[in-house]
Amino acid sequence: MTPERFARITAMLKHRQPDLTVFMEQVHMQHNLAAIVRTADSVGINNVHATWDIDSTRISRNVASGSQKWVNIHSHDTVNNAVAVMREQGMQIIATNLSDTAVDFRKIDYTKPTAILMGQEKYGISEEALALADQDVIVPMVGMCQSLNVSVASALIMYEAQRQRELAGMYELDCRLPLEEQHKILFEGGHPIYRQLCREKSLAYPPLDDEGQIDAPDEWWDAIRGRK
Repeated sequence: MTPERFARITAMLKHRQPDLTVFMEQVHMQHNLAAIVRTADSVGINNVHATWDIDSTRISRNVASGSQKWVNIHSHDTVNNAVAVMREQGMQIIATNLSDTAVDFRKIDYTKPTAILMGQEKYGISEEALALADQDVIVPMVGMCQSLNVSVASALIMYEAQRQRELAGMYELDCRLPLEEQHKILFEGGHPIYRQLCREKSLAYPPLDDEGQIDAPDEWWDAIRGRK
């Protein structure tokens, strides 16, 4: 790993927001999925959640090919299961929906642990998901159209969350990801060839030194080279 690569990944890790996430309910168009995951990475979200109405294995493998290396996509069987996971993390649940109870998305306090629910392209958020949300929000519009593309709407909300969190100094804190996850991201992002070899040989990722270089014992190197 070059020093420049190490510095970039380290800076990215410092800005990650583990208590901010997006939940995609039945979003199925590849370009929308890719755009949402790409935006999530851009604002420092490292985990997104989804339920699918099609082959989730195919989607999770193909979506946002570049961004997916940096964002974990968690698939759930039901909306209830997905929301339960977010509740366990103490998150408020915000759902996008055109209704009389919806508020301007900018009025939400996104410095709180927050999950942003985005609905399916054609039908939007389901009644089941709305019932589980703490608040529904809208993106104000003064034209003839009543809604935005799901990836555009999610980008607006995520960047509002980033704006509020930047003002609150939440991007200047020490890295809040668990050490194990930090190590995984550093190793996989900085040593892709050895990442693949570890997977092929069922080897644990080795330690890294303070400059991101592999600091493994001889036994690990022998296993990588096929001597054991």
